[in-house]
Amino acid sequence: MKALIIAATAGTLALSGCAGMTAGERTVAGGAAGAAGGLVLANALGANPNWTILATLGGAAAGAVVARNATDNECAYADGRGGYYTAPC
Repeated sequence: MKALIIAATAGTLALSGCAGMTAGERTVAGGAAGAAGGLVLANALGANPNWTILATLGGAAAGAVVARNATDNECAYADGRGGYYTAPC
């Protein structure tokens, strides 16, 4: 639990410094924050090494997508027929 609180605090402080970043830098920072979150969550849940790797990679992917969408203000939505379209978030 202590590691989770430390990670959440560090993530909050790190994200507050994103004001002067370029879009690429924000995507990298979002991926790093997501990876850290996935790693902390996997460790908190006592996951085995394989699940820890998957949680870290999944967190990195989600963090990068969220950061990119926040920068571009465009999100991808399912169209209900197996495809996607983009529109403002």
